[in-house]
Amino acid sequence: MNALGAFFNWLGEFFAFIMAPLWNHADRMQKVSRLLLHCFAIMMLVGLLVWLSQRPVFTLRQVMIEPVVGQTLKHINKPTVKQQVLETVQGNFFSVRLEDVKRGFESMPWVRHANVRRVWPNGLVVSIEEQKAFATWDGVDSQKLMNNHGEIFSGRLAEVPDGTRLVDFNGPDDAGKEVMRLYEKANTWFKPWDAEVKSLILSDRYAWHVKLSNGMKLEFGRDEESSDKTLTEERVSRLFKYWPQVQEKWPNRVDAVDLRYANGFAVHLASANIKKDEVDDKKSERKQ
Repeated sequence: MNALGAFFNWLGEFFAFIMAPLWNHADRMQKVSRLLLHCFAIMMLVGLLVWLSQRPVFTLRQVMIEPVVGQTLKHINKPTVKQQVLETVQGNFFSVRLEDVKRGFESMPWVRHANVRRVWPNGLVVSIEEQKAFATWDGVDSQKLMNNHGEIFSGRLAEVPDGTRLVDFNGPDDAGKEVMRLYEKANTWFKPWDAEVKSLILSDRYAWHVKLSNGMKLEFGRDEESSDKTLTEERVSRLFKYWPQVQEKWPNRVDAVDLRYANGFAVHLASANIKKDEVDDKKSERKQ
């Protein structure tokens, strides 16, 4: 017992030594008291804010959907979408995750981008940029379209507004931007013919061919992947240089040109009644 008593006596002296510097100084005690009061006040304030944030007045009740500047919404059914958001969104005005709402909208067909912001005290405003169909992708029955940014999205041809002229594109699923780039280059190349690209197909090997609005078809190889980035442009320039001679020999009869040759090009004649020597000419490479 003497040993146990000695231990408790030592423990008491130890705590007295530790605490003595605090309670023996009034200014330190005042500072600690103020700190504790401040902590208590902050905890009460946080608790009050949490309680207020859960009040029914902050339950999301309004979702306003608007187009971005310069657009009108043609494919978004506002009442249906509003109801869908109110039924699926989690949280209230304070706790709702705007990024989740944004992703939900952008997963809808015909929505390219969505911007979501809060409106006091229980509303959301969603600004939507709709997709603008520029081309079909993999055929008119594929339910895939491309916008003018080279992005492929889900959409049916029947949903495209009447009178919209679409280009026909085809290629690997990850090659949308590459197809758009080739389309823009080809459109620039054939302006002297007053023709536009109506369709463009890119193969899995990245060879490509186009069809122009004047009915002409043109075959290209994989030159865009080579170290010489101007190779295809040089072949197009050669075509324009010798095109008057081709037209002089076969006026209005050429419906396709093959530009995959290194030193010339080959032409295909549309007429079924072609003389034998003309067949030989069109199959052979024009050496220039």
